[in-house]
Amino acid sequence: MEPLEFVEQLAAAEIGGTYNQYGVSALLRDRLRSYLAARRGARIVLVGEAAGYRGARISGIPFTSERQLTGSGPAEATATIVHRVLAALGVEDEVLLWNVVPTHPGSASSNRRPTRAEIEAASPFLGELTRGRASIAVGRLAAAAIDAPYVRHPSHGGAAAFEAGLRRAFATIGRRRAPVRRFL
Repeated sequence: MEPLEFVEQLAAAEIGGTYNQYGVSALLRDRLRSYLAARRGARIVLVGEAAGYRGARISGIPFTSERQLTGSGPAEATATIVHRVLAALGVEDEVLLWNVVPTHPGSASSNRRPTRAEIEAASPFLGELTRGRASIAVGRLAAAAIDAPYVRHPSHGGAAAFEAGLRRAFATIGRRRAPVRRFL
């Protein structure tokens, strides 16, 4: 599936009680399309739980805050840690960032854990992006949703454990040649 079709399907999706930021914002759809096109050849997907209220809900890109994209707007601690660690490992451009639930569960000022039904409703999007790629689960919810190596989520004091886990995961799977998909 091409990025345009994928993003349009995501924008039209109703994923339980989550807020679909792509359905209400052409800017976020455009950002996600561009991001997916740029990461078309990524061999590894870093999979988190869900879009955060200071992250993808506003920026449109998983594990990325608006401040990282534009220099203004809200910052998100998890996004800052993830990008810092990926840059330190020299793999930031080789990894596709995604979430089990790509839309935001919660309010404009809070996050909540996605429900089982929301995880199931979002599974076709996750499956499309992980097919043919090695995956690394960030956090327990992601690990339960996909069969992949687990690393601790960087929030709530987990930055050092996240970095150590990601280094181990990349030592194991990160440099192996996984098939590269020529589409999403």
